[in-house]
Amino acid sequence: MRLQGKVAIVTGGAQGIGRAISETFEREGAKVIAVDMQEATFNSENIKGYALNVTDRNAIVEFFNWAVAEYGKIDILVNNAGITRDGLIHKMTEEMWDMVIDVNLKGVFNMTQVIGPQMMTQGQGSIINIASVVGEYGNVGQTNYAATKAGVIGMAKTWAKEFSRKGAAVRVNSVAPGYVNTEMMKTVPDKVLDPIRAKTMLGRLGEPQEIANACLFLASDEASFITGHNLSVNGGLRL
Repeated sequence: MRLQGKVAIVTGGAQGIGRAISETFEREGAKVIAVDMQEATFNSENIKGYALNVTDRNAIVEFFNWAVAEYGKIDILVNNAGITRDGLIHKMTEEMWDMVIDVNLKGVFNMTQVIGPQMMTQGQGSIINIASVVGEYGNVGQTNYAATKAGVIGMAKTWAKEFSRKGAAVRVNSVAPGYVNTEMMKTVPDKVLDPIRAKTMLGRLGEPQEIANACLFLASDEASFITGHNLSVNGGLRL
């Protein structure tokens, strides 16, 4: 088991990619806290659902204090929570912009600002920001989303430098998924998805498990010499 004895926090961990990550980490021996807007249930006593809004800094501090008291340490943080509010730039409202920035960018900042120093004190840890192919190449109608996902890549590279200071083995990386078969994607018509498949070298959408596998690698000791890296998991998609 590649994460035996580890304690992991996964934001947005109740569904989709986040749930796949939470369950994969648990199968590999980790004790997982899957935080989301609503507390989720899992078929394992080693995954704890916890209701948390990543934009609420006071709630994050309360959660952090509980987690350290309950588990004694935090080895892995996956910043996965995210939302979309799409629209062309001339139609995008300030509210649409602010909501996505608050959750996808500031939420990642909030969680890492609280938990990262704990990892430095421990002398080790792995932080993984979930980015997107949209953050690498942009996409029509997603100015806000693209900005946040490019931002979390940049923050990961910056934190890789900051958290390794003073000899701490705290690694920070990002994973940039392409289009993935989540429940949300199942509502998108084929006339929209077929061109995406056509632009993907492997000719299909990804599966949540494939993103979870990438996170598992980066969280494990197998990636002990990898930090400040953005891992694209998109089947060869070019937008």
